Amino acid sequence: MRIGVVGVGHLGKHHARLFKTLDCELVAVADPSEAARAHATATWGVPAFADHRELIGKVDAVSVVVPTKLHREVASDFLQNGVDVLVEKPIARSACDGQALVDLARQHGRVLQVGHVERFNPALRGIAAIGESARYIESHRLAPFSFRSTDIGVVLDLMIHDLDLVLALVKSPIRSVEAFGGAVFTPAEDMASAIIKFENGAVAHLTANRVALKPLRKMRVFSKRGYASLDFQTSQGMLVKKAPGWDFEKLDLERLDRAQMGDLWKFVFDGLLQVENLVLDSGNPLQDELADFVRCVRERARPVVSGEDGVAAVTAAEQVLAAIGKNRWE
Repeated sequence: MRIGVVGVGHLGKHHARLFKTLDCELVAVADPSEAARAHATATWGVPAFADHRELIGKVDAVSVVVPTKLHREVASDFLQNGVDVLVEKPIARSACDGQALVDLARQHGRVLQVGHVERFNPALRGIAAIGESARYIESHRLAPFSFRSTDIGVVLDLMIHDLDLVLALVKSPIRSVEAFGGAVFTPAEDMASAIIKFENGAVAHLTANRVALKPLRKMRVFSKRGYASLDFQTSQGMLVKKAPGWDFEKLDLERLDRAQMGDLWKFVFDGLLQVENLVLDSGNPLQDELADFVRCVRERARPVVSGEDGVAAVTAAEQVLAAIGKNRWE
């Protein structure tokens, strides 16, 4: 399988590096930067082109890692020429542009995957049972200012990760969105907080900030089965579930002899609840994401994160941005 990478800057060079470890052949890259092209040729020994269209005819699939404002244009050039596409998140600057890519992929029978890499984070594997019945989710995603992705605001830059995760967990239409945010360093919003309510009664409270002093990527998921606390940055977490047979309504509190209980914490967390520290592997979510793309291209399969998923995340982001617009700070 012949793979190409369009955009070999900060993130794209990791795409190229990891493709070299997978069951495919990195045959070319494209980037308007002469320095980036020189680095790619020297590092991976592949030809590098200034114009991404030079890759058409040379590749079977391509990874598009360019500024968001160029996603629709670049991805469209490949899809309509029979090339499968992995496009970095968000799928496009608008849901309309994203849907245009989905339609093109369907029309030409191409694989279209979106780079929501958190779906491949090992932290998610430990909370399947909790996530399926999630009723309240809160997330905090903070990052220092990086001077990257300044063509979009923090909602499409950072919060989009958590919007995609919440939609995948809750699996219900959005009923309402309340949000607040504003610009600090850039013309777009640099911080945002949103409360999203779903038709099935679930609620998500998401906070994103790209002008923080230290990075933070945490999420807590609550349901009637228990709750999970996840740290995406360290790939660690904790899962708390009711022990088999637990029924608080049947627990006779009056007959409990607290003097005989010993340590109350131990009684609760060793007897009534099950606490599991999620000691997660040191996997590489980006490598797993790229491996899934290679698999889908080979098997003509639906990706873990499809184009439709990408459009749904941007649609939710647009609802958050619309709510922010109603509370704009001067």
